[in-house]
Amino acid sequence: MKRITSLLFFIWLSVTVKAQEDSLCIRLDSLLRDEMFETSQVGLMVYDLTADSTRFAFNHRQLLRPASTMKLVTAVTALDLLGGDYEYKTAIYYTGSIIDSTLTGDIYCVGGFDPMLTEDDVKSMAFQLLQLGIDSISGSLFADCSMKEALEYGEGWCWDDDNPLLTPLSIGRKNIFTDRLMAALAENNVAIGGITLGEATLPNGAQLVCRYTHGIDHVLMRMLKDSDNFYAESMFYQTAAASGHHPAKASDARNATKRLIGRLGLGKNPYKIADGSGLSLYNYVSAELLTMLLRHAWRMPAIRSHLLPALPIAGVDGTLKDRMKRTAASGNVRAKTGTLTGISSLAGYCTSADGHRLAFAIINQGVMRNKVGKDFQDRVCRVLCETLLTPTLSTLSTDYE
Repeated sequence: MKRITSLLFFIWLSVTVKAQEDSLCIRLDSLLRDEMFETSQVGLMVYDLTADSTRFAFNHRQLLRPASTMKLVTAVTALDLLGGDYEYKTAIYYTGSIIDSTLTGDIYCVGGFDPMLTEDDVKSMAFQLLQLGIDSISGSLFADCSMKEALEYGEGWCWDDDNPLLTPLSIGRKNIFTDRLMAALAENNVAIGGITLGEATLPNGAQLVCRYTHGIDHVLMRMLKDSDNFYAESMFYQTAAASGHHPAKASDARNATKRLIGRLGLGKNPYKIADGSGLSLYNYVSAELLTMLLRHAWRMPAIRSHLLPALPIAGVDGTLKDRMKRTAASGNVRAKTGTLTGISSLAGYCTSADGHRLAFAIINQGVMRNKVGKDFQDRVCRVLCETLLTPTLSTLSTDYE
């Protein structure tokens, strides 16, 4: 009798599991029958992190433009390569000698492409220079921007967009760092009449005055929550600089990303990595790639612990603040949004009704009204958050036990 009960239980269990899987597939399939797909396309993948298996896939390998979900690619690559303790660095050096409170020599401002530099940081750097005991400077104030290549724009950026200038030494995205440092010195009564401004690379033997840093977590927070393109490009070039090439090039960052993709087993796919922010029209990835990067991040606590807090939360903050409110997805979905003309995307994590952790990616392409794409993505997220993925044990299982 016990063997018969056991057999019945496993039959019941397999049927129930199949029914649960079918329930998810049926609901998602019904969404894909929307008339919007008569004129647009979508790539969609749902991966069960708890069960370590694919739950749903549709056009998941089609190459599509990711828009700002490209920032997920950049973030996971950076955390994987640089680590969560990585710091952006900006430094001030000087050469020459200080005699009778006069610096006869040059000051070098070495940029590390820190997007978080502020006016207050520059004033603090000026104060550190004053600690050398100087009240006048005779020489030059140089900006050292050799950390990265001279290109100020990303590959495939539209000329008529409001694009940030990709300079490694800036304040508020403007190339005004040395001007602000000069002004801060003058405010502290340093005679700067003999200073000339210019650009030059830090020479050997220069003496460090100060170094200012910002942690990668602070950059990630604004980059992902607010979808900040400048912050994303700065992180893209940090991965480039890790190659050891000086100046670092966008091609170095692309190669770093491709190496990670290769480790995920997707290296043979013809993805196109153009920039770090998703502004470029040359980026082509797939829902599968985004999902597998999310899976990789989830499986690596050293990545997950930094990535997850920086993702927008549905109905709560960031670019998802006003989406999915008063639904099962509110406060549940943590995901990166993406928007360009004709493109709407969403990729991230959520939890099913019975506690399964899911990674998902949705890329809508050819949607002329972004609201249409966003509404579709929100419906998908509600399905994922409402559906039971694990069968509920009945009295039959109790009998078996």
